[in-house]
Amino acid sequence: MSHTTLISTEILAAHLGDWTVVDCRFDLSNDGWGREQYAAGHIPGAVFFDLDRDLSAPGGKAGGAQGRHPWPSEEQVARVMGAAGIDAATNVVAYDDQGGAIAARLWYVLLAHGHERVAVLDGGIAKWMAEGRPLETAVPAVAPRTFGGRLRPGWVVTKEELRVPDPQRLVFDARAPERYRGETESVDPRAGHVPGAVNAPFAANLTGGPQPVLRSPEDLRAHYAALGAESREPIVYCGSGVTACHDLLALRRAGLGGRLYAGSWSEWSSNPDLPIENG
Repeated sequence: MSHTTLISTEILAAHLGDWTVVDCRFDLSNDGWGREQYAAGHIPGAVFFDLDRDLSAPGGKAGGAQGRHPWPSEEQVARVMGAAGIDAATNVVAYDDQGGAIAARLWYVLLAHGHERVAVLDGGIAKWMAEGRPLETAVPAVAPRTFGGRLRPGWVVTKEELRVPDPQRLVFDARAPERYRGETESVDPRAGHVPGAVNAPFAANLTGGPQPVLRSPEDLRAHYAALGAESREPIVYCGSGVTACHDLLALRRAGLGGRLYAGSWSEWSSNPDLPIENG
């Protein structure tokens, strides 16, 4: 697989059975919803990854010291990927029903562990279904493999690193503008944003319409260049380190770089000693 950001429904359809496909659908308000949707119908051959259990470390919760979706350990990543039949030679395609907002978390987890053979399905299952492509309900039998990836230094930024003042640092907040400004906060302990952060909502990476896809590389390059990403590599965060990965996917599609603050606002806002800004 030469694709390291996106893959089209047409190309995936031509390679069903050749690649490992992962259904990443998830609903924050209903932790069983994604698996229910998977059971009702998924792309043929797809396995299911649960955001809470498979792509996050245990113990995540609102107001918790580690945030709602803590970054998984190397041991957990190796166990989950190996059980799904993923090793260094496996081509992986991740999809969801939110324009890649959840699937991008798997994409970044794999990239951060040195696995470049991964792409997000552009348009997700919504586009797949709109094109009349097949679904199935059977759970595939998977032969376990050994996943030997190790976390690459610098790919995941910690709270301790981010709290050290740096006037040259560029930080992106991928949440909706009203949450960034501190006008509303229904999930995390405090409203606002990390001081100095620039709002870069992940929704701005997508086109409109019922089956949104990522904007063109040229559009994304202009969008992120206007936010300063051509001269400085941004650190990106969101509510809990999930949709921030969508910004990182868009940045890579634009030919730019970026790194993830995994604890994100759910971790930062839970510590009353850390400063916040509003507006």
